[in-house]
Amino acid sequence: MSSLQPFLAFFPSAMLQFSGLSISDSAPLIVGAVTCLGVIGVIAQAYLPQSKNGLALPPSPSTWRLWGHFLPPRKSFLTIAGWINEYGPLITVRSGLRKVVIIGRYKAAMNIMEHQGAVLADRPRMIAAGEILSGGLGLTLTPFGEKFRQKRRALHTHLQPKAVEAYQPLLMSQVKNLVLDILDDPHNFQNHVITFSSSTMMKVAYGTTAPTSATDPLVREMHQLMKVVSQVVRPDAYYLVDSIPWLKHIPWYGQELKRAHQRSKRLHVGQLNRVKEQMRSNVDIGPSFTRYMLENSDLHGLTEDETAFLSAAFFGAGSDTTTLTMCIMLQAAASFPEEQGKVQAELDEVIGRHRAPTFADQQSLTRLHAFISEAARWRPVAPNGLAHRTIKDVIWENYYIPAGTTVYGNTWAICRDPEVYPEPDMFTPQRWIDDQGRLRDDLNNFLFGFGRRICPGQHVANRSVFIGTALILWAFRLTLDLTQPLDDMGFMNSEKTHRPCPIKFELRIPEAELRCKMKSYPEVV
Repeated sequence: MSSLQPFLAFFPSAMLQFSGLSISDSAPLIVGAVTCLGVIGVIAQAYLPQSKNGLALPPSPSTWRLWGHFLPPRKSFLTIAGWINEYGPLITVRSGLRKVVIIGRYKAAMNIMEHQGAVLADRPRMIAAGEILSGGLGLTLTPFGEKFRQKRRALHTHLQPKAVEAYQPLLMSQVKNLVLDILDDPHNFQNHVITFSSSTMMKVAYGTTAPTSATDPLVREMHQLMKVVSQVVRPDAYYLVDSIPWLKHIPWYGQELKRAHQRSKRLHVGQLNRVKEQMRSNVDIGPSFTRYMLENSDLHGLTEDETAFLSAAFFGAGSDTTTLTMCIMLQAAASFPEEQGKVQAELDEVIGRHRAPTFADQQSLTRLHAFISEAARWRPVAPNGLAHRTIKDVIWENYYIPAGTTVYGNTWAICRDPEVYPEPDMFTPQRWIDDQGRLRDDLNNFLFGFGRRICPGQHVANRSVFIGTALILWAFRLTLDLTQPLDDMGFMNSEKTHRPCPIKFELRIPEAELRCKMKSYPEVV
């Protein structure tokens, strides 16, 4: 038995489940299969497709694993960044017999992911995540084509910059509650940030007017389902069915994914039906994305199930990204008190203590914007990026990426390109300000992704993070509680789990005065 352990490490346990054999009964099968896989793996490792110009795929780190390169389940972006530093701006990694190209430098990301965005607008086929778990209804994994364009056009009605301006009074209403919640219970600031982002997106997506807290069953269920999705989209999570698609038709295969899909469908369709019932009741429930979609169903050509999942994506992506980004902002402020002090000096100079910041102050707070951009670069929310798929051949410098290749833009490595971000491990907001004291427009942190797959909720998230960070830093001075453990990458791991970040909040103005100002805080710009 012990002699088989090295082989079993490479052989997916699902193969045994599929065969119905025990380990002891299947030992000859395993050894034979692994031997075959080894031969195939060596061939696959050595064979690099060549273009008509004789160009090869980007270099591949060496590996002795038959099943491909090993990436740790957590913080795999650190492993990838090490390979980028050693092998160059683009690398090829192997997952089974498939080759994946990872981009890890700024110039390559701009030239390939941005300037050739149309070529990388597709997603690779993900059987487990996109077809079993999502049922083909989710937006994120929708293949590029007419259905994708229909969904994006529908979202654009409520997420384009002009439309998002209408949400600013709502954000101001919610952010003052965030400040008061932190004042009353600073220890649970993460829950308060979840409440802020969730309440905002529940109102926009479903018209829900009641405050939505982090402990609400609906919000908890939403976040649990998003966590399942983040686990399933990992390249090695369900490699077997992604390699052998017909397995999805076997009744007993992927039962946990099928149950999660039914949970998602009940939840999302239930929310849509709630809005539908409110519309029938002749009660003025106010505007929302779901109401708009129900009233204009013929205009966008989506089924009710597709609409239900699109509304859920509206809520999920907006609240999740905003929550994590806001927490990273607060962590950065507490971790770098000197930079926090510079932002607060700007707030005092531009706004003073007699009133709180509003959206009208956006153009005057250059250092605050630079701080936000640097924090998003320092600890990117999605460090590994999401998978893209080339729809035709791509040639960049001396490298060839064939059509049909899965491509990732590794945000962590890109945002640590020393040629673009000198001393990349340093927290330096000044790098975002030019010699004339203005924000640079030639620098990007790729917070919301790349090209035509960029997050459609970026404008809502940007406004949420701006007003939230401005008001909290105006009201409080943040410090780390050094007596408590800190995982300074806890808000950016691939599973987006809730992790402790011990921050202390010290008032910058008297408590009674702050409460009074929040009570009278305007809900208009």
